[in-house]
Amino acid sequence: MMERWQQLVQFLQEVRTELKKVHWPTRKEVVGSTVVVIVSVIIVSFFLGGIDVILQWLLTLVVR
Repeated sequence: MMERWQQLVQFLQEVRTELKKVHWPTRKEVVGSTVVVIVSVIIVSFFLGGIDVILQWLLTLVVR
């Protein structure tokens, strides 16, 4: 049981050491990335919506 406890403590120390090496983004970087993602999603949504409308119209012509 004591060995397991020591392994857990060692693991947590290593996790702490690795987290110190992480580059945490600044608020400005996070906001910029979020804006890029939202704009990209909106553009792709309109594109796919347009494709859907066109294919729906074509399918209606074929079925009639």
